Amino acid sequence: MNKHLLLFSLLLLLTATAFAQKPDTSGTNKKTRAKDTLRSTKYDTTVTQRAIIKPKTEKIYHPDSLHSPHTAVMRSIIIPGWGQLYNHRWWKVPLIYGGLVTLAYLEHWNNGYYQQFLALSQFREHGTQPATTNKYYTLYQEYAAVPDQSLYDATDAYRRDRDLCIIGFVGFWFINAIDAYIDAKFINAYAIDNNLSMSIKPSLLNQPAYAQNSVGSYIPGIKITFAFK
Repeated sequence: MNKHLLLFSLLLLLTATAFAQKPDTSGTNKKTRAKDTLRSTKYDTTVTQRAIIKPKTEKIYHPDSLHSPHTAVMRSIIIPGWGQLYNHRWWKVPLIYGGLVTLAYLEHWNNGYYQQFLALSQFREHGTQPATTNKYYTLYQEYAAVPDQSLYDATDAYRRDRDLCIIGFVGFWFINAIDAYIDAKFINAYAIDNNLSMSIKPSLLNQPAYAQNSVGSYIPGIKITFAFK
């Protein structure tokens, strides 16, 4: 009996020892779960950030309310074309200087002939002739057979053309300033922002019955469409 009791006690002790030596995996599981949770959260956050795309906001165009017509006209008065540059009308500058240079050249050309015929007319009017050292001596000899009145008329014609070129030069300078003022004044009057869109495309227009012919009942045209957002 004692042997059986001792053997049973020994088996019971060995069983208890075996259970006591079982590895505790609770701490490892906690670390693994925490690590897995962190990894999963980070991945989910990245995927969410990639999935959510913020809508692109368009820039709304607002006309420049600080554009000054006074500044534009004063700049064009001081230097032709400066006001056009201020108004961003670059293509007008070559036209302005082309007109001014042309008028200046014509004024110089007419003034040269006016001075020549004026000198010849004065010699004829006073009944004298230039000395051989005078710069108009050769010219006086060339027009010796021309009547006096013709010389007077030529003098008046070249003087008139010269004066017209001077007036045209000043007037063109003034027009340049007015053009800069008008552009600056109305540059924002017809400006539209991107809430209004416009499209232009070719189209075919149907003619009225009385205007139709054997060629066809349609004529080419342009279709302009405005759309408000």
